[in-house]
Amino acid sequence: MTYAVVVVSDAERSIPIAYARAVRGAALSQGAATYLPIRLLQAGVIPIIFALSLLLLPQMALSMLSALNIGFLQGASLWYTTFLANPWEYCAVYFFFVVLFTYFYTAVTFEPHRIAENLQKTGAFVPGVRPGPETESYIGSVVHRITFPGAVFLGLIAVSPSVVQGLTGVTTLVLGGTALLIAVQVALDLAQKLDAQVSLREY
Repeated sequence: MTYAVVVVSDAERSIPIAYARAVRGAALSQGAATYLPIRLLQAGVIPIIFALSLLLLPQMALSMLSALNIGFLQGASLWYTTFLANPWEYCAVYFFFVVLFTYFYTAVTFEPHRIAENLQKTGAFVPGVRPGPETESYIGSVVHRITFPGAVFLGLIAVSPSVVQGLTGVTTLVLGGTALLIAVQVALDLAQKLDAQVSLREY
């Protein structure tokens, strides 16, 4: 799991970016070429936190309201507690929410329109794609395609403890997929910052 988290956390889709040639006096400068990196795990661990909060919030509300001794609320609290105790039903709903929130959070935070606009302002373009709305549509389609495997991976990481407990019947072993994901991403970020500082000192 640690190896898979490291690989997926560093995975990215590189969109080639080219800059137009500039004429300065009698000289013709060749446009530079670079790429736009789009991470596979664009949303990070936020969808897992959202999904877990959404699943635990009804339990907290029902447990507080069941103290009112209302039959309907007590029955609903008992039903929801039984649902959470069933690892397979809980995993299915948890997985669905993680995938849903991954798409939602990526759509909110990643703005293809602004990226396409910035590229056009700086004289950059995606080779083979017209600047403006077509570039925005192309970047949006790339993000939509790579969000699916990232969302599925986040969902599998999130439900892995419940799946292991359901298969083995061992409830004392807590295999925290979310905690592992956070720890690995923090370690990778620290390693990248250390590399950047070493490179800066070399220069």
